[in-house]
Amino acid sequence: MKQFVTEESFWELFPEAQIGIVVAHNMKPEAEVTAEDAAAIAKALAEANGKADQHLESNTISQNEVVAVWREAYQQFKTKKGARCSIENLLKRVLKGNPVGAITPSVDIYNTVSLTYALPVGGEDIDAMDGDIRLGITEGGDSFLALGDEEESPTLEGELCYRDNAGAICRCWNWRDGVRTALTDDSSKAFLIIESVDPARADDLAAATDQLADMVQRYLGADIFAKQIITRENPTMVIDE
Repeated sequence: MKQFVTEESFWELFPEAQIGIVVAHNMKPEAEVTAEDAAAIAKALAEANGKADQHLESNTISQNEVVAVWREAYQQFKTKKGARCSIENLLKRVLKGNPVGAITPSVDIYNTVSLTYALPVGGEDIDAMDGDIRLGITEGGDSFLALGDEEESPTLEGELCYRDNAGAICRCWNWRDGVRTALTDDSSKAFLIIESVDPARADDLAAATDQLADMVQRYLGADIFAKQIITRENPTMVIDE
């Protein structure tokens, strides 16, 4: 059995945070996604790039509320210089007229949801995890090789990250994913995460979580093993038997 565990060190920093989780099992590999479903995912991603504009009231990325709340959150823990929340990076592309393009069906689906709701969304391969996945403040030194990098970059003392028994999975909360547990074209089991630090956006988080579950079920043929909003009062869940 594997679990997702949010540690007390996380809740001490963000007591009102909420995390939407969708656990998808038996996803189709990319080669088995029909041309019709692939086209539907591509259309949804293109539309989401357009919808993202509604969250951008200022041409200065940091002055938009959906980004500002994360800039403030990132000041609460140790980060690598220049680290930014994943939604800031996506919205910055939209602001510059550089739409977020296709990667793989599963990633395209979670980017669609992220852009639509201006919330950070990520995904990991459950089969590639070593034991439980935990979110909390680390003592540092966790092994980590970021996607696109050739050299390891271990976590810092006091950094907030997702990690398992083998090391970090995503650094600086939701900044960069690692190679080891990244979703691939052939991933069968996905741990999908949507994060919110703004209590006023609870309804958006719930809607985003529902949409994420619906899309992976509809287009990737996934079985939804679990769907849950993680809170301080409900901090753990089973993600695999």
